[in-house]
Amino acid sequence: MKIAVLGSGLMGKEAVRDLVRSTEVKTIGLADIDLVRAKQVCDNLKSDKLEAFRVDASNQAELSQFISQYDVVINALFYSFNEIVAKTAIAVGVNNVDLGGHIGHITDKILELKDAAKSAQTTIIPDLGVAPGMINILSGYGASKLDKTESIKMYVGGIPVKPEPPLEYNHVFSMEGVLDHYTDPSFIIRNGVKQEVPSLSEIERIYFEKFGPLEAFHTSGGTSTLSYTYPDLKGLEYKTIRYPGHAEKAKLLVDLNLTRKDYEVEMKGQKVKPREILLKVLDPIVDLKDKDDVVLLRVMVSGEKNGVKITHSYEMTTYKDRSTNVTAMARATANTISVVAQMIGKGMITRKGVYPPEQIVPGNEYIKEMAKRNINIIETEIKK
Repeated sequence: MKIAVLGSGLMGKEAVRDLVRSTEVKTIGLADIDLVRAKQVCDNLKSDKLEAFRVDASNQAELSQFISQYDVVINALFYSFNEIVAKTAIAVGVNNVDLGGHIGHITDKILELKDAAKSAQTTIIPDLGVAPGMINILSGYGASKLDKTESIKMYVGGIPVKPEPPLEYNHVFSMEGVLDHYTDPSFIIRNGVKQEVPSLSEIERIYFEKFGPLEAFHTSGGTSTLSYTYPDLKGLEYKTIRYPGHAEKAKLLVDLNLTRKDYEVEMKGQKVKPREILLKVLDPIVDLKDKDDVVLLRVMVSGEKNGVKITHSYEMTTYKDRSTNVTAMARATANTISVVAQMIGKGMITRKGVYPPEQIVPGNEYIKEMAKRNINIIETEIKK
């Protein structure tokens, strides 16, 4: 199979690393607007089947010409590119996967392309990171084992192995994205009622092997497409995991309007956005640098099977790979999108149209493929 990767940043680079190792992937094209950066990735990975290209993804003609040579496109660009890449993939009849983007309803816009994708005989799967992404696949897998799905609870955290003050947190993806998830309201379903609650609220204690006590709290975007896929759920919640005390500190920043995108103050005759200053101040403090990180994940899918109340629980603890210096979050994210792209390429996923991960990715095969990459997801069945 031939696979194109758009973006040679961290996630694109790590997706390429996985593709290079696959015997079934024969050709990989890595495209970036910065050709030097793409070539550096290729020089580092040293594979005959990998080639770098300069492509401006905002130029549809240029993008069309490049991706038309491939079976599947992995879009590892910033989420603002997701819509143009999906539309272009449909126009040239190529399959496409992306890392998601619920800010600005980008994923909703891609789901609206379902009929066009079906007509073009392409498969489009958005939201293939960790959250959303891995949690969707595991939720769908758990739900497939039940006659009736009643609730889905999800917990995810990308955190440093050894926390340091003042925030006990180091970012493992965009800090701008972290602030968005803390600032925007969180969507939940409780007692069958869809509602919004403030992010950073309803803090609870949570424990993982070797980690705890930790805290978990609501953040926006995590419930993803699950409420559309399972409209009759009585409960749906997503919470972010951090070290104790983090939510209280982050909430102070939110309450002071320091995280808002639309907030300005006047200083010495100039308009200033406090959020931009905050990001600059935080950057050296929360940069992970060469420290070890860990991704903790727990998904609990509850319902009925043959009249018995059952919960299918999925749990993962993934660490940084010290041999390659790849963060835990990059490993979990990039391997997820690479695995699913290869499932499409080898005909394991054949349905045409646009589908969220929980509707189309085979959970059992996904768990097996991730285990081959030393990302182990433990499944437990609990009968009540």
